[in-house]
Amino acid sequence: LDGSGVCIRAGHHCAQPLMRRLGVAATARASFYVYNDESDIEALVSALQHARELFGHAGV
Repeated sequence: LDGSGVCIRAGHHCAQPLMRRLGVAATARASFYVYNDESDIEALVSALQHARELFGHAGV
């Protein structure tokens, strides 16, 4: 994603008890703010599609 200019945060996001309960090791989060526009969302979607093609997917 970084190569496409997209930044995300991976980890527990202050929800470790819930994630443990759900059996999820970690998640990735993209955040948006008033400065983002449609082109930022399109870049995120495109980068995620590329990553999915590169790494495959696990039921997502």
